[in-house]
Amino acid sequence: MSIGISPAAGEALADWLEASRALKSASDNTITAYRADVLDFIAFLTAHHAEPQGLAPLSRVTTTDMRSWMAHLRNDGCAPRSMARKLSAVKSFYRWLSEREGFEPTAVLSARAPKFQKKLPRPLTEEAARAMIDTVELQSSDGWIGARDAAVITLLYGCGLRISEALGLCGRDLPIGQTLRILGKGRKERIVPVLPVAQSAVQNYLQLCPYDQEADVPIFRGARGGPLNPRLIQKVTEKARMQLGLPATATPHAMRHSFATHLLAAGGDLRAIQELLGHSSLSTTQAYTSVDEVHLMKVYDATHPKAG
Repeated sequence: MSIGISPAAGEALADWLEASRALKSASDNTITAYRADVLDFIAFLTAHHAEPQGLAPLSRVTTTDMRSWMAHLRNDGCAPRSMARKLSAVKSFYRWLSEREGFEPTAVLSARAPKFQKKLPRPLTEEAARAMIDTVELQSSDGWIGARDAAVITLLYGCGLRISEALGLCGRDLPIGQTLRILGKGRKERIVPVLPVAQSAVQNYLQLCPYDQEADVPIFRGARGGPLNPRLIQKVTEKARMQLGLPATATPHAMRHSFATHLLAAGGDLRAIQELLGHSSLSTTQAYTSVDEVHLMKVYDATHPKAG
C-alpha cells in the first residue's frame, strides 16, 4: 500500500515526532512506533479515498473514515491490543495537528479502541525470586561479571526498578545509601528505599569490578568496560530460569512485578507502591491487586477443607 503523503503533511508528521521526543521524552522505539502507526493510517486514507493525503484532506477525516480504518485493521488480523496502540498514536498526532492547523478533530478523537483483556503481570514466588538472584550469579566464570548480574537483578527485585533505571545508575549515584533518586519514564523522578541486601550486592560488585567509577559513566559495565547492554541481563536471566525450571515469564521485568506483588501481599499500600514503581496512573498499579486475588484464590482452593 503506497503512502501518498504531501510534503507539508510529511513535514507536520516529522515536527510532531520531534515534539513528542522533546516534550514527552519519548524513547527512540516509541518514536519509531508512532511514525509507523501514523503512516499506516495515512496509507489507508490514500487508498480509501484514492488521493494523496495533504494537510487539508487529513483535516477532513470523518467518523465513517475511522470506522472503515478500524474494520480494515480487523480484517488484516490486527490484534485488539495493537489496534488500540495504533489508534492512540493517531489520536496523539491529531491533537497536535488540529491545534497547529486550527481544525476540529472530534471524528478522530471520539473513535473508540476495541476492548481487550489486559495481561496480568506474572510475578515469581518469593522463593523463586531469591533462587533467581543466586543462580544468575553462577552463570559466569568471571567473578566480577557474576556479581554484576546478581547486583542488577537484586535492584530490580529489591527496589522495583525497571532494567533501564538500574543500568542508568552512574558513578554520581554512589555510594548507594538507604535511598536512591531514580529518573524514570517521562523523566519523572522518584525516591526509592534500598534494602541492605541490595546495598551489599552493589558494593560487592563494585569491589570486584576492574573499571574505575566515573561520575557520568554507568556503574554497570560490559566485559570491555562499556555500558552494560540490557540484552545480556535478559540472556543470563533466561539461562538461570531454565536451570531452575521456571516459566518463560521469569524475565528481568518479572522481578519488578514480583517486588510489587510481594509488597501488596504483605499489606503494602497501593498508593505507596504506585510511588515506588513510578507509575503515573494508579490504574496501572491496580493490576497487581488482580494478581494478588488470583494468588489468594489458588491458596484458598488448595487449602480450604471444603474446596474441591
